[in-house]
This record gives sequence, structure tokens and C-alpha cells, in this order.
Amino acid sequence: MTKKQKKNLRRILIAAAGYVLAVLVSAIWQIPELVRFILFFLVYLYISWDVLRKTLMNIRAKDFMDENFLMAVASFGAMALGEYPEAVAVMLFYQVGEWFQSYALERSRKNIADLMDIRPDYANLEKNGEIEEVDPEEVVVGDIIVIQPGERVPLDGTVIEGNSTLDTAALTGESVPRGIHPGQEVISGCINQSGVLKVKVTKAFGESTVSRILDLVENATDKKSRSEQFITKFARIYTPVVVYSAIALAIIPSLITGQWSTWIYRALEFLVISCPCALVISVPLSFFGGIGAASKNGILVKGSSYLQDLAEVKTMVFDKTGTLTHGTFEVTNIISENPAVNTDQLLNLCAKAESFSSHPIALSILNAAKKAGLTDPKAGVENVEEIAGKGLKATVDGKVVACGNEKLMSLLNIGHDVLPAGSGFGTNVYIAIDGIFAGMIEVADEPKEDAKVVFDLLRKEGVERFIMLTGDSETVAGTVASKAGIDEVHAKLLPEQKVDELEKILESSKNGKTAYIGDGINDAPVLTRADIGIAMGGLGSDAAIEAADIVLMDDQLSGLYKADQISKKTLSIAYQNIVFAIGIKVLMLVLGALGIVNMWGAVFADVGVSVLCILNSIRIIRYAPKTVR
Repeated sequence: MTKKQKKNLRRILIAAAGYVLAVLVSAIWQIPELVRFILFFLVYLYISWDVLRKTLMNIRAKDFMDENFLMAVASFGAMALGEYPEAVAVMLFYQVGEWFQSYALERSRKNIADLMDIRPDYANLEKNGEIEEVDPEEVVVGDIIVIQPGERVPLDGTVIEGNSTLDTAALTGESVPRGIHPGQEVISGCINQSGVLKVKVTKAFGESTVSRILDLVENATDKKSRSEQFITKFARIYTPVVVYSAIALAIIPSLITGQWSTWIYRALEFLVISCPCALVISVPLSFFGGIGAASKNGILVKGSSYLQDLAEVKTMVFDKTGTLTHGTFEVTNIISENPAVNTDQLLNLCAKAESFSSHPIALSILNAAKKAGLTDPKAGVENVEEIAGKGLKATVDGKVVACGNEKLMSLLNIGHDVLPAGSGFGTNVYIAIDGIFAGMIEVADEPKEDAKVVFDLLRKEGVERFIMLTGDSETVAGTVASKAGIDEVHAKLLPEQKVDELEKILESSKNGKTAYIGDGINDAPVLTRADIGIAMGGLGSDAAIEAADIVLMDDQLSGLYKADQISKKTLSIAYQNIVFAIGIKVLMLVLGALGIVNMWGAVFADVGVSVLCILNSIRIIRYAPKTVR
């Protein structure tokens, strides 16, 4: 509880005690009316001064049609009519409701902060053999930091010494520790569990994974959902309407019946009942809680609008490599077609040409060459040229080496008939030396085991189409699609062709939203163009965090199913609050206008409904989505 909340709670308790005292004094002794008025009026001023001040300030600013104005007019009017206990009770219970709303919101914020409590307090900087504890923001790229067992990784970097395991639960929601060894990347926010690690920093704190994630979560509420936008617009129209309706209720029947005090009292009840607090606070709180529940499960949502969009997805479009497959390629076959170049030499030449690429296929070829004994892959490599969607060319030890797909070979006037077919499952990397075909390296990447199970579950949740867009061959794409349970495949696509293909899918998908799911590295244009972009495996991927609307920090497809459940639960709670609040208020407005309920009923319609909606909203924070089995 914050200091402000404690102060307001103390004020409510003192005012409640004063209210009870005033009621008892009025009931026990026959005191003059003026004394009775003063007793209640002092309590009224004490509990309502902030609401009255806001109302006056808003009137001066000519923007006063809000709940403060409604409460001020209703309570002040009741006081003027001599209904002193009701006047104080209206404001007292209104303040109770406001405090409860403030507490619930703060609790939701704290839950999110606890779930994302990944900000490091310090970094152990190594200088001249000495360890100095410094603020992570003081560390620069290239510095060496030491991470002891039990400490949080303060900055992104590369392990240069030590072996350990990392707890990534705060980022991914995954409880299984991850092994780490020299040469591997570590990201800030994880906890070092066992061995001492020496890490060379690769990103300053402001650019680190933890900093980006914290910024993302803190700004998540900026992008309001359509439900929240509706409530905001609704309140702006709704409040003036009920004010004018209350005025009409006070004047028109009074002119007919002559019972001015009766109808003015009913009009004041009407104002109290109509206060839109329950909607204004509970709907945004539902989405705020949904973002917190997603964070707990390693799902970062950039705004509540994306949470609502996800619940309405009917078409899911996937990249293949690293999304539907593990993205960990292995060389499975090497074929040399040049008698002067054996398979080891062919592997080394291709690895050197690919040594400047970060593509998973290039890395797998480089790893295979290193295992075979290649020690200096970048030695003698010049003039590296990437050819989008085809491969690359480079000068290696004086020879022009081209590595890529059939399109690259065609560009070099090498006919399809001389290219080996391979097994049909892996990706074929063809190699030409000085313009002459030299051989092929086959690389395979297995589909993720849980893909078909996840897609079956998502179909039950209402997703109708599953589509794959890939630059790989039709044979490989078809094999992966059949294993994963994909409905439709578009293969051999260049990066710009993926966007064109997605445009066609968006045009044909009139029913519901379309989501694109990719690894966030090469798919930024498609992630941005889709109704909702979802990046898989956001650990350490700048492009994923920047381009996507939702980031699944763990690269498991099961995260999609969890995200879908959380989005639908959030939307369900928000709609429950809207229907319940509006339904009760409409009913009580009619009953109040007919004189069936008094001011106490009006207080329930305002504060009681607000409290019930808030309690319903915060349920989402503890929501645990079903896991994939």
C-alpha cells in the first residue's frame, strides 16, 4: 500500500467515525437543526474536499462532465434538501470505492512489476584483475563482467570463461534451467545458478534485453484496446446525457405535480446511480491484468489492443525456420561433383564464404567445418556479397565461391539438370567455384514436436486456417507442413514476396484477424504488415522485440496456445464487466426515477457495482492457462 493510499484510508476511517458520531448525536439528543447541519457538513467537507476541488477546477477548464461533477452535485443537492446523512454517505462510499479502485490498480501494477522483476542492481566489472561493483549503466560494450552463482545477469554478452546453468523463468516462464558454455550468448535478466561466468559485454544497458523488456511492459498500456476506447468515448457522451436527463427529471414532473423536493431528490439519486466509475476503471484494469498474466507466462504484449486482436484471430501464418522447426540445422550430407575438390575441402570453402552470415543454415555449415578441423574461417575471405533470396558469393583464397539455392545456380548459368536432388527433406546448399558447379551440402532442420498438438488445440479455440510462407523448396516445405499439420504452403518466396503473399491472405481472410508468427530476425516487414505480429523466441533478438506486437520469449509453439487462452479470458472478463455494470445501472436508474429505490440503493449501484467489477477484473492476474500435453 502506498503512502497516498494509507493517507486516504486514514481519512476515510476518520470520516466514517465522524459520520457515526453525527448520526448517534442526532438520534439520541434533540439538537437544533443548525447544529445537526454543522455536524454533518463538517464531516462532508472533510471527506469530499478533493472531489469538490477537482470539480471547481474542471468547471474553470470547461471540462467538468465527469464522475467528480456527478458526485459533487448529487451530494451537495442532498445536503441542500436536508438529507444530511445521505449526502455524507454518498461521498463517503464514493471515496471508499475510489480507494478500492486505487488499491486494485496498484496491486495489478505490483504484480506485473514482481513478475518482471528482472532489472539488475549492479554489475561486477573486471579491471586490471580487480572486481569493482558498479551500476550496470556505467558498463560499456567490450568490458568484462563477472557473474557469481545466484546473481542476475546484468547485461547482454558472450561467455568467455566458465560453465553454468541459467534460470530464464523471469523471461520465458520456463522453469527448466538452460546450460551455458564459453562462446554462447547470455542475456540480461536471467539468474546464474551454479558456476562463475566471465562475460564480454556486447550491448550497453540501454540496448540490453532487460532494458527493452522493461520499457515494453511499462508502455504496454499506451495502446488501448477497442473495448477501452469504446468506454472512453461512451463516458464522454454518457455523462452529459445523464446530467441533462437528471435536470429534466427534476423539473418536468415537478411542474406537473408541484412536488419539487421529491423529484429533485430522485434526480440526485439518478446522478449517483449514473456515475460511470465501474466501467471507466474495471475494463482497463481487465486488460492491465491480462498483460500481467501474459508476462508471468513469458509472453510480452505491447498493448491491450493486441491482446484483444489476438482473441479474434482466425488465420495464422507461419515462417518455417526457427518457428515451425527448431532452427538448429545440421549438415547431413556432402556431395562433391569436382574431382579436384574433396568433401572436406568443399565444406571448408563453403564455410568460409558463409562465415559472415548469421543465417541458421550458414551457422550449421560453419559449425560442421569447425568440428572437422577448420580453425580460422574468415582467413582469406574477401568481397562477400549477399544475394537476397538466393545465397551469397565471396572470394575465398583467390577463388570465387558461390553458395545458395537453385536460383543462384541459375543466375550463374548452371542448369537444373546437373544439380543433385538430395534426400528431399533437408535444404540443399549448392556450391559453385569460379562459375563451375562443384557440389552440394544438405542441411536438415526437424519440425517442432508439439506443432500438431498446438494447432489442433488452436482449431478448437476458433482458429480456422494455418498457412506457411517460406523461402525453402516445395519439397522441404511440404514435408514440414504435413508433419506440423499446416493447411496451406507457399514456398520459394523471396522476403519481399512474403509481404505480397500476406497481402493476398489478408484480402481473402474477411472473417477475423490474421496473425503472422516468425522468428523476428528476417521477418520484420511481414510481422509489421499483419493484423498482429508475433515473434517466436525473442531471447536476445532485437528485431523480434522491435517489430512484433507480441513476443513469445520461449520459442515453444505452446506459447501461442497460452497467449490465445489469456487473450480470450481477458476479453471475456472485460465484456462481463461491461454487461453487468450497464445492466445494473439501467435497472437502478429506472427504479430510482420511479422512486422505488432511495439514495442507499443509488450508492450500491455506484460503489457496489464498481467494487464487484474490480474484483472480477483482478481475477485475470492469477489466471493459469492450460498447458500443452
